[in-house]
Amino acid sequence: MQRGRRKPDWLKSRPPSGSRFTEIKSTLRDRDLHTVCEEANCPNMGECWSGEDGPGTATFMLMGDRCSRGCNFCDVETGGMEPLDPDEPANVADAVAEIGLDYVVLTSVDRDDLADGGSAHFAETIREIKRRDPEILVETLIPDFGGDPEAIDRIVDAGPDVIAHNVETVERLQWPVRDRRANYEQSLAVLDRVDRESDIHTKTSLMLGVGEYDHEVYRTLGDLREVGVDVVTFGQYLRPSRSHLDVFEYVHPDVFETWRAVAEGEFDFLYCASGPMVRSSYKAGELFVEALLREGRAPEDARRQARAAGGD
Repeated sequence: MQRGRRKPDWLKSRPPSGSRFTEIKSTLRDRDLHTVCEEANCPNMGECWSGEDGPGTATFMLMGDRCSRGCNFCDVETGGMEPLDPDEPANVADAVAEIGLDYVVLTSVDRDDLADGGSAHFAETIREIKRRDPEILVETLIPDFGGDPEAIDRIVDAGPDVIAHNVETVERLQWPVRDRRANYEQSLAVLDRVDRESDIHTKTSLMLGVGEYDHEVYRTLGDLREVGVDVVTFGQYLRPSRSHLDVFEYVHPDVFETWRAVAEGEFDFLYCASGPMVRSSYKAGELFVEALLREGRAPEDARRQARAAGGD
């Protein structure tokens, strides 16, 4: 554990580079698309985009690059939202096909200014991707939609393979970490509804280093399993700017490994990605398919068959 403002050596990441990175970025700009990788300054963008052995993972951010909420940890700009682009669902699906992704992560800003929170637009993007290639696995990292059950059901009905919604931190620290319109019980209710209404895998993510205690993290894991969450990830909170929430501590990699072991061994999560540089969509496709293979829920001899079995 290391307190203070100076980042330890284990938080170094390589800058984005390589022909694959350039190709993906060009495709996104040509179609006027946004990724949370860029908008939130994800430290893994170089690793996820630059791999030459495969398409990697890119997380598309729907409904613009400005959010109706102002969470104190997030680098996405607040306010000034524009009308939805009706062509965005098709453009995202086309970009997925052009890049050659076989595992897609979709997320979005919060759009509290819209009657349905943008859920219909989100659902249509899922359907457009699946319409082009039903074998593509789609993970969706959704907002809480103000707790509106109809909005959540629209996402479920669109048929993604994984629905994620991040609780972000332990209950005590929801404020000041998150916007006041978000809260712990509401987030648990979103995940619970997905679990009760479908067989879709559910996922959430927590940041460490914002002042949480170990017993609070442990309790959170229990709460998540109670509402049927399958996958949890842990990552180090990094302060985007001086106007954002300060880092309380830099958590050592050994602590992240301990939480991974607790989550998978004691709480029986399908898998737990845990490390200082881990973010919600970090190696999402690779880890999800590997977890299904370990469970015997997908054939080991063909990744394509594994993708087809992903919604089972």
